[in-house]
Amino acid sequence: MQDMIFTPSENPGAFERHLIRRANPLFGERQTDISSDTLMEVQKKDHDILQQFMLDFREVMSKVVSFKPNEESEVILEAKDKLEKLYASSISVADDQIRVSESIKKLIAVIMQSIRKSAGDDVKAQQELDQEEMAREAHYELLKSKLVADILDPDSPIENEDLIPTLLTADKEDLVLATQLFDLDQLNFLLSEADKLLDQLVKKDVDLTQAKENYAFMEGYKLFIENEMS
Repeated sequence: MQDMIFTPSENPGAFERHLIRRANPLFGERQTDISSDTLMEVQKKDHDILQQFMLDFREVMSKVVSFKPNEESEVILEAKDKLEKLYASSISVADDQIRVSESIKKLIAVIMQSIRKSAGDDVKAQQELDQEEMAREAHYELLKSKLVADILDPDSPIENEDLIPTLLTADKEDLVLATQLFDLDQLNFLLSEADKLLDQLVKKDVDLTQAKENYAFMEGYKLFIENEMS
């Protein structure tokens, strides 16, 4: 019987995406070869994660639709927290989850309306909810990037030593959003380590065009942050 041949997925999950990222000399000893065997391994991981995600989504959906008119606030807030985590996961998991993502956003919006109604005329509570809404919208904006979702994932396949080459090889659209995850101290550290990596690789026959462009963008963003703080 002929062995099954695995090919890259049309909509890969986090582990397959990172395997593909690592097929680059900037990752040094962590560089990988993409083969049918390695694809099979990461696709299985992504499939297992997807199955668990769908189970968790259905469980929360079941709880939300069974809310009583006078449901306890603790139960409502717990469901909201789970939905917010699931929204981030929906960006990272395999396959096209746009419909699921939009469903989660709508459920969160419905829950927030209920919470606002409960807050009534409490001005301070309403202001806090406004701030929370602004933060959530900013978070949604960042999560337009699958790279951001992968970095934020508590079980991210992006290990610490992979972060710098991941940023240096990222597409510009991803880099613009991912850079916003880091504060000034973190950016200074990342740029310092990226500078060392580029110095090492310049002696080798490696195309550093994109890496240098990404480095320049990160440096520019750091200067922007410094100016904003001054």
